Amino acid sequence: MAGYDDRDGVIWMDGELVDWRDAKVHILTHAMHYASSVFEGERAYNGKIFKSREHSERLIASAEALDMPMPYTVDQIEAAKEETLKASGLQDAYVRALVWRGSGDDMGVASAANPVRMAIAVWGWGAYYGDAKMQGAKLAIAEWKRPSPETIPVHAKAAGLYMICTISKHKA
Repeated sequence: MAGYDDRDGVIWMDGELVDWRDAKVHILTHAMHYASSVFEGERAYNGKIFKSREHSERLIASAEALDMPMPYTVDQIEAAKEETLKASGLQDAYVRALVWRGSGDDMGVASAANPVRMAIAVWGWGAYYGDAKMQGAKLAIAEWKRPSPETIPVHAKAAGLYMICTISKHKA
């Protein structure tokens, strides 16, 4: 299978569908340096996105928790997800909505003037656990603890909060 950057199809990016291979972000985008991004991972079954509106509402709440004013409303996000799912031609799919602080005139930690961007990608993705569901999975206990709610907005589905999961899964 081709890597995620080399596939056929389209990705919704900042209000329009673009060729999958052309959906690119500059290396100096704020999110690459300061983890200023939030996302939702959703499943579509029979052409319908499961609990779609709830995911869109949480996406906006997560962005706002990271002081990123959303450029789209829940209804606009819903329409964009439906458009992207339809364009994919898939009925059963994974839907990834991503919001990030883009590149602009500021590169420091405080870059409120930089644009807030959004993309939605849809692809076929089978069972998350695959054969491990029946054969068993390798597990590891994380060496790190999730940060306290007093330190960061742990209620946000922010990319930076997934480092512990990534490290633990690599160890397993």
